[in-house]
Amino acid sequence: MKKTLKQLLAIEHPIIIAPMFLVSNVAMVTAAMQAGTAGCIPALNYRTLPELREAITQLKASKTENGAFGFNLIVNKSNLKFPDQLTVCCEMGVDFIITSLGNPKQVIEESHKKGILVFCDVVNLEQALKVESLGCDAVIAVNNEAGGHRGSISPKQLIEELDAALKIPVISAGGVGNKAELDEKLSYGAVGVSIGSPFIASEEAGVSNEYKEACVTYGKKDIVVTQKISGTPCTVINTPYVQEIGTEQSWIESLLNKNKWLKKYVKMLRFLKGTNMVTKAAAGATYKTVWVAGPTIEHTKAIEPLKKIIERFI
Repeated sequence: MKKTLKQLLAIEHPIIIAPMFLVSNVAMVTAAMQAGTAGCIPALNYRTLPELREAITQLKASKTENGAFGFNLIVNKSNLKFPDQLTVCCEMGVDFIITSLGNPKQVIEESHKKGILVFCDVVNLEQALKVESLGCDAVIAVNNEAGGHRGSISPKQLIEELDAALKIPVISAGGVGNKAELDEKLSYGAVGVSIGSPFIASEEAGVSNEYKEACVTYGKKDIVVTQKISGTPCTVINTPYVQEIGTEQSWIESLLNKNKWLKKYVKMLRFLKGTNMVTKAAAGATYKTVWVAGPTIEHTKAIEPLKKIIERFI
């Protein structure tokens, strides 16, 4: 029998508050743990290693018996901070690490030495089999209803395919905005879910009220896919600014991305430029807004405490 998410992390409810760039913070994860769930923060939300250390220190101090916390590491070559971030997480101790956008081999090896679980984002069976062979503890199946960098396969097809082929647990990411949708993903074979977009409009989230209000005002039909943020398709709210700048890469970006030698450098530049754009949008109200979110904001009707939002799922 595969372990459930509740068994893996010793939590009360099979929920991870997903790591969201610029949104997730200590206050959100603390509230998540107090509600008997797990919370995760992108390590890139902290500009310096001392800031990352301080966040881990605070989370360890507020950890509950039925809650857990972790960090998300971007493990591709564009993230030059990754090796040091991994070292800090392993030295200080976290409950789990979620890897994205790269080869997780180093993370799995170093984390397991410290008893830290590793969950790997995957979007298809090929990726899932690879990370399983590397020894990860579970996969996070990112489907085509997820916010941010999503997959291309429906939740049902992806979960069932991975669950049948893998010996390790499958955690579903995408398409969960209420309890019925959570139960649906579990019925397909997932052992738990990773939920992000519904928590952007939490009181604890570290973004502007304008960003939060956009999640209340806009809905599923207002989510579009853009390549402007990182060079990789990403779902955002279709604000006037997004409509103005478009969602496709320019011809020169597309041309350079076809060159294997230049591709990683072009993506690195786009990543740096794009995330600065997102930082500006998240930090204050301007007409130039690029707000990452998924279609499950359809269920967001008000800005509320994170604990109250969790109640919607349990």
